[in-house]
Amino acid sequence: MTARACPPPTERIRFREYQPEDVDAVAAMFDDPEARQWYPTHSEAAEARRWIDWNLDNYATHGFGLWAIEDAESGAFLGDCGLTYQRVEGAVLLELGYHLQELRRGFGFATEAARACLAYAFHTVGAELVCSICHPENVASIAVAGTLHHAQRQFTNDAGLTMNLYWTERGPGGQATVTP
Repeated sequence: MTARACPPPTERIRFREYQPEDVDAVAAMFDDPEARQWYPTHSEAAEARRWIDWNLDNYATHGFGLWAIEDAESGAFLGDCGLTYQRVEGAVLLELGYHLQELRRGFGFATEAARACLAYAFHTVGAELVCSICHPENVASIAVAGTLHHAQRQFTNDAGLTMNLYWTERGPGGQATVTP
């Protein structure tokens, strides 16, 4: 299904598609020691442009991607959150991902945005399974994924790294269920 819409706003967050002029905001989002640990080159303008282009392509191809998230009152860029397809052990799974600017972390924005995107995935996209992939040392991402999803295990990604896989499946009537 091609949704081509953003999740509805939450109490504190609104979603929008990335725009080419978001390059500086994306570079800033990845320009701190914590973010560079997981995305070492994304604070460079060329990588930030590729990030935006990747999401623009996802919107055109799938109807969704990572959306820019903004403060609902001020319109300030907070980070991004949304849905992309990722390879996991040869399968292509719908992943829920999230990234925040350094000064916006620790206030529940990632969890709030991710909950909205999880509901969007099940109710608008019609997904049967949604996962989140986290490096085993990324404590902040693990906390969000552990709150959202009902199951977890480790796997080895295509680069040979051990990663944590969290997931939730939609059961009968759209209820989230757990599979082994």
